[in-house]
Amino acid sequence: MSTPKNQFSPRIFSGIQPSGGLTLGNYLGALKRFVEKQNEGIETIYCLVDLHAITVWQDPARLRDQTREAAAGFIAAGIDPKRSILFNQSQVSAHAELGWIFNCVARMGWMNRMTQWKDKAGKDSEKASLGLFAYPSLMAADILLYHATHVPVGEDQKQHVELCRDIAAKFNHDYGVDFFPITQPVIEGAATRVMSLRDGTKKMSKSDPSDASRINLTDDSDTIAQKFRKAKTDSEPLPETLEGLKDRPDAKNLVNIFAALSDQSPTEVINQYAGQGFGTFKPALADLAVEKLSPIANEMKRLMADPAEIDRILGDGADRADVIAQPILARTLEITGMIRSRRT
Repeated sequence: MSTPKNQFSPRIFSGIQPSGGLTLGNYLGALKRFVEKQNEGIETIYCLVDLHAITVWQDPARLRDQTREAAAGFIAAGIDPKRSILFNQSQVSAHAELGWIFNCVARMGWMNRMTQWKDKAGKDSEKASLGLFAYPSLMAADILLYHATHVPVGEDQKQHVELCRDIAAKFNHDYGVDFFPITQPVIEGAATRVMSLRDGTKKMSKSDPSDASRINLTDDSDTIAQKFRKAKTDSEPLPETLEGLKDRPDAKNLVNIFAALSDQSPTEVINQYAGQGFGTFKPALADLAVEKLSPIANEMKRLMADPAEIDRILGDGADRADVIAQPILARTLEITGMIRSRRT
């Protein structure tokens, strides 16, 4: 008689690297969606992936500060540490342990095909860290360590979730089990990929040398408004239909941002502002962004004034995450033939 298929309870996992300040792109592409998932009643686990951060050099003191700031951003955006599990990755050692097992399941060819590896390593791939190359394998471990069934991600991370699915399928096949779920990526919303305010063809990035290219979640109201009013646009008014934005990346980016901040579709925004120029649209967007984002900046500032409390929240989240992770890791080791003697 064949073994019945595993029934995996719905569980969401996702994470963000604490390797720089959070931006509007992180908020619309991740944090806002994380809060929505939390409010849908599904079990949610959110992680600050500091082990991923050190795949490139990080100043230790700055990494600690950025991890606390990212935690403050999650909470200020609406993540409730009592309803969701919020922690930093390095406090749960099972991530690294399962990551090694998945390094032995994944194949070099799979890793070589990863677009982000090619982009980040570039022509200096011989000088890149082994950790950067194996990054997607550790990401698979992050997800599967909790038997996560769904992962909210942006378009740029979809390939990594597909690799996670390949690793889960190969592990299950190689060991004749149905132990790891085939996780589904969740790509939703009007602005899952927020672009630069100075160049609508490039993703908004915390590493961009121009601070005017992004909205930082720590920006005050005046800074937010000024950046949107100076955002790059073209001279044409907004079109009558969404199709009219096809070859207008800067305009399309601002419409998508407005839609995401106002919980509308881009079509609804176009219907509201069709035929109007950016002299009208950008101030309206600036006012909306200030309304939505300035409370987050203020709350982050308050939270960052008490780093010990942030550390307590992350520690509590790590303890709760570990309760889920350890049995899954133990069963994984058993499946792979590892001996684990009881130790006091």
